[in-house]
Amino acid sequence: MRVIAVEEHMATEAFLGVAHGLDVVPGDETEIGLMRTVETAPAFRARLVDLDARLKEMDALGQDMAVLSLNPPGVQPYPAADAVPLAREFNDALAAIVRRHPGRFSGLATVAPQDPVAAAAEIERAMGPLGLNGIMINSHTGGRYLDEPEFAPLLAAAEAHRAPIYLHPRAPSMLDAYRDYGMPGAIWGFQAEAGLHAMRLILSGTLDRYPELTVVLGHLGEGIPYWLRRIDNRHAFAARTAGAATPMPRLSLTPSEYFRRNFVITTSGIDDPDVLGLALSAVGADKIMFAIDFPYEDPAAAVAFLREVPLTDDQRTALGHRTAERVFAIT
Repeated sequence: MRVIAVEEHMATEAFLGVAHGLDVVPGDETEIGLMRTVETAPAFRARLVDLDARLKEMDALGQDMAVLSLNPPGVQPYPAADAVPLAREFNDALAAIVRRHPGRFSGLATVAPQDPVAAAAEIERAMGPLGLNGIMINSHTGGRYLDEPEFAPLLAAAEAHRAPIYLHPRAPSMLDAYRDYGMPGAIWGFQAEAGLHAMRLILSGTLDRYPELTVVLGHLGEGIPYWLRRIDNRHAFAARTAGAATPMPRLSLTPSEYFRRNFVITTSGIDDPDVLGLALSAVGADKIMFAIDFPYEDPAAAVAFLREVPLTDDQRTALGHRTAERVFAIT
């Protein structure tokens, strides 16, 4: 069976050397301080930057391909003036890595949502001349979310250039982010940051404006597939009863219909047959991709899970490679 893993983080020594010397925007100091500590640890740093060792590990496990992405939180904690050129430099390096290893690595570009116009231009460059396969955004940027109007150029470019957005978690923003679209309570307010971001895209009507957008969520959907029935039910109730204090944009579809239409999920970090069974029932095998979440999870355990979990041959093929090939245009 062909095996493609799609949430596989890396960095370059050049990127880390520059990024670790940059100032950080207010509010992100704690998160970036932790990540710099992790990235400085010799063993962990080697896992990020040594791609020859990674290829040997992939060969030993029978993993055919990794879709590489910059270690989170990418360039988003830095001022735009620093983040924009740093993203371009990293994407150039990533594209060169992919070209050196055809059939073994694909890549998700990084962009700087701090400057949505520059991010849109970088999406066009990544999906065009660089030949990359999508983009990764590490949830909020300075406490701002992609449903907000300022990010329209970024979303329009992602849709126009058929760039899937892998919406990766990062440390949560403040509570204010949960106040819009009726989300403080049971609809989704108790859930985690990446789920919050996905729900903002759904409940804001953003996916009516960008109906061809593809969003990828790791960790088997950040909890959303298992709440879909309740989300639909509570959204319908809130839409009927909401007053001026709780604006609820009118949607063309139910929340679950947007989720099944616009979202694809990955197995990253959840090697649990029962949870996978729930995901298969909720969205189907053609909406699920295999991922390891390298270097944060055990690649051997993840690949063994994919090979051994009770699935039909068609389901295993879809998870192992077919869905990733379709979503990320991997040939």
